Amino acid sequence: MIVTYDVIVIGGSYAGMAAALQLLRARRSVLVIDAGRRRNRFAAHSHGFLGQDGVNPAEIARVARKQLQAYPTLTWIEGVAEATAGEKDSFTVRIADGVRHEGRRLLFAVGVSDALPPVEGLAERWGRSVFHCPYCHGYELDRGPIGVIATGPMSVHQAQLIPEWGQVTFLTNGAVTLDEAMRTDLVARGVAIEESSIQRLDGEANVLLADGRRLSFAGLFTASRNAPSTPVASTLGCELVDTPFGSQISTSDMKETSVPGAFACGDAARVPHSVSLAVADGAWAGATIHRSLVFP
Repeated sequence: MIVTYDVIVIGGSYAGMAAALQLLRARRSVLVIDAGRRRNRFAAHSHGFLGQDGVNPAEIARVARKQLQAYPTLTWIEGVAEATAGEKDSFTVRIADGVRHEGRRLLFAVGVSDALPPVEGLAERWGRSVFHCPYCHGYELDRGPIGVIATGPMSVHQAQLIPEWGQVTFLTNGAVTLDEAMRTDLVARGVAIEESSIQRLDGEANVLLADGRRLSFAGLFTASRNAPSTPVASTLGCELVDTPFGSQISTSDMKETSVPGAFACGDAARVPHSVSLAVADGAWAGATIHRSLVFP
């Protein structure tokens, strides 16, 4: 017998679980399909999330899942959603083992992938001493020296903002050309400009330049390019939209995608990104999905 769920949630991280919680509390049947690859899995601590400041993000996720599992209308599958099809009230999701699941509504809470600058040693330090969000990690650097590694024009904004957390060196690394107005603004903010190319990162947060100099920092920031972590929403025909950070799933204010009955939330469907914002976005998506079931 094939079970048709009220809602299938693809992605069981913070946004997906926040949405599922609203639906479960409305006594709706919810299937969560989770691949188990949280974006912040490399970080030891999550900051800026009220009530959970400094907690290991894996622990936040563990407790949240345990709380969801107390609701009898939850089904949780650990697996990879590969394709979606159908229409409102009759969607199908195929997972990697070939099994198909049916639902009246779909929610894509798939998170994003981070395309990092091709600097040797950077990927190994991502989430540990190289970050994207100063609100999440800036305070812990204790106003020490901070490097900002450019990836493009958006990095100028990052270099302008981060002096709030410490003395900044902007490492252009051939990724951005500064005009006179940019230079004047950065210097006025106390930002040092370093235009030598980067050879590699070493130590905790050291930058070895091509000319042999080594600059030591308390931490580094860079603006990764983002895209949904999986193309599964595109298999349904959901439109994507370009943002200054990359691409995301296009949604209405009610978090509905371009495909009626299919919704998206969290990092894959909004900017900027943080755990707090993902949870809020998921909670709103869960409520609007419920309303779409009540008022079709």
